Amino acid sequence: MAPPHAAPGPTLRYKFVELSMVTDESLERAVNEWVAQGWQLDRIHFVTGESSRRPVMAFVAFVREVEVEDAPAADVTDAVDGAGAGSGDVNAADADGDDRR
Repeated sequence: MAPPHAAPGPTLRYKFVELSMVTDESLERAVNEWVAQGWQLDRIHFVTGESSRRPVMAFVAFVREVEVEDAPAADVTDAVDGAGAGSGDVNAADADGDDRR
């Protein structure tokens, strides 16, 4: 969330998607879904178990630039992201903790 004293202009917004089932199909679905909504892929973080190198879950981070005007930060956040997450094992949350399922 942008600080209340932030100057008008572009700022970055982040979205994080948690994948509890990590397959090429689930990664492809998550990336394609959010890129189609205007987000850019930032990075993918894989979580592995102690006894296996295969990921047990993944966090996919997206970013996009938005214009900030002379409005309270909450109003900017509401205007930026009205889209929800897809189906399946894809769960998304904005950087400010607003869950979308």
